[in-house]
Amino acid sequence: MTKATSQASKPRKVAKKSQPKTGTKARSGASKDKPMESASRLIDQRILDLGDWRGETLARMRALILEADPEMTEEWKWMGTPVWSHHGIVCTGESYKTVVKLTFLKGAKLPDPSGLFNSSLEGNARRAIDIHEGEKVDARAFKALVKAAVALNGPSAKARPAASKAKPVKLLSGGNPRIAKADGDAPVQAYIDALPGWKRDVGSWLDALIVRNVPGVRKAVKWNTPFYGIEGQGWFMGMHAFTNYVKVTFFRGTSLRPVPPGPSKTQDTRYYDIREDDPLDEAQMAKWVKQAAALPGWVP
Repeated sequence: MTKATSQASKPRKVAKKSQPKTGTKARSGASKDKPMESASRLIDQRILDLGDWRGETLARMRALILEADPEMTEEWKWMGTPVWSHHGIVCTGESYKTVVKLTFLKGAKLPDPSGLFNSSLEGNARRAIDIHEGEKVDARAFKALVKAAVALNGPSAKARPAASKAKPVKLLSGGNPRIAKADGDAPVQAYIDALPGWKRDVGSWLDALIVRNVPGVRKAVKWNTPFYGIEGQGWFMGMHAFTNYVKVTFFRGTSLRPVPPGPSKTQDTRYYDIREDDPLDEAQMAKWVKQAAALPGWVP
C-alpha cells in the first residue's frame, strides 16, 4: 500500500479477444431486508453521503471489485454494510472515521503475496485491508485477491440452471445490444456484457472509470444506451455501440476543456469515438468525466 500521488495514466490499448465472454454482469443483489434493485443504489448513496476521501476510496475499491469479477453481486446487509458476493460473500466494505475497511470472510485461506491484508490478522477465517487517507491499494494485487476469493467460494449449483435459461440479448444495427429501459447498475452491466468482442472491453473500462471518478453516479439504460448522471441534475454522458466504434456522448461537451473532437447536430453535445486498437487515454477521459459531472446535465 502506498501514498497516493498525482500521476497521469499511460494510454493503453484494448486487448483483442477471439471470442466474447458470455454470462458476465454485475447484478444488484439483496439481503432479506432490502429489495434486490436497491442494493447498488444504496451503495451509491453511501459513497455520496461520505462526501470525502472515504467515499472516493470506497468508490475506487468497488470499481476494482467489479472489474475483477463482472458477475459479482452487490448486496446491502447488516443494517447498512455494502457486500460483494459471488457463490457466497467475497468481501464487505465498511467505512469508519479514519479508515475504509475491506473484509474478506475467507481471507485466511487466500494467497496474499503482496501483503495487502493488514488488519484482522489473528483469526482463522477473516482478513481485512484497512485503507487510511492518502493511501492507495495496488490495483492488480487487489483484483487478484478478489478473483482468488471467488474461486475459493466455488461454483454455485443454483446459478448453473439459471444461466442456461437466460435468453441471449439481441444485437441491433452496428452490434448495439437491445436492453429494456431501466434504472440502476444492473441494466448497464447487462448492456456491457452483451457487447461483442473488443467493444465489451471498452464499455467495461469506461463504466469503471466513471464509477471511480464520480462517487454516487446514477446509471440507467434508455433507448438501448447506457446513461450516467447525477441525481436531480440530469445526465452528463452516455455511450452507444456502432459497427466500427463505440461513441461516447458528452451532453454538455462544448463546455469541456479541451472540447471533445466529435461534432453534433445538437448545440451543446460533443462526441468521442473509440475504435478497435485505439489507445485509451485514461487521464484525459477522467478529466472529461469529472468536468461533465460538475455541469448541469441533460434532462430528456
